[in-house]
Amino acid sequence: MRQERLGGLKTRLTGGTDGEGGGSGPAVILLHGFGAPGDDLVPLADAMDAPASTRWIFPEGPLSLNMGFGESRAWWMIDMARLEADRMAGRLRDLSNEVPKGLPQAREALETFLQQLPRTMAIDYTKTVIGGFSQGAILTCDVVLRTAFPFAGLVQLSGSLMAKQDWRPSVGKRAGLPVFQSHGTQDPILPYAMAERLRDELTRSGLAVEWHSFRGGHQIPEPVLQRLSLFLTRTLTKA
Repeated sequence: MRQERLGGLKTRLTGGTDGEGGGSGPAVILLHGFGAPGDDLVPLADAMDAPASTRWIFPEGPLSLNMGFGESRAWWMIDMARLEADRMAGRLRDLSNEVPKGLPQAREALETFLQQLPRTMAIDYTKTVIGGFSQGAILTCDVVLRTAFPFAGLVQLSGSLMAKQDWRPSVGKRAGLPVFQSHGTQDPILPYAMAERLRDELTRSGLAVEWHSFRGGHQIPEPVLQRLSLFLTRTLTKA
């Protein structure tokens, strides 16, 4: 693995022809969730199967958090007090029409990263799958549905429906895009019901959603990794 600053973001690269993201093979871009270290998802590159020479790219969120247990990063700030209050009261966290403070800046950071990445490494977005976990899933969904980057597929691991009014005008242009979505039925952070709403919104818009629910919380269990491996192999082989 190597670490480099690409498109304004600290980025970790692995896989490819040299184990450091080299070559011109297909690519997988994955974004971590809120409060995770920047290398949180890097082990997934070794835990899953993908076509030979696949490069794995892990950009790090631009915000540094002080959460008291080592390095923590974020794409935008979350109102933790509200999250806890909603959880304690048993209220459904419906973020579908919200544009949280900081999301526009996170969008800009990721779009800049994607615009500049081909200038520094050989990458073809028609042979690239993008996605993430939790906040990283929400951000990639938002950017993919609002922009014209021609990705081969989208991965949503424990994501949620957010700011749908911002991408509804353009989501129809993504009809047919393969989407892998998984969510735990007992997720205490991003409710299962909101993941179902995201699935339904994407499906109604013509995207090809592969849905996987599991008994569990805010996590990525082994069965999901196995199915995601199949999705990546199928999607990147077709690209």
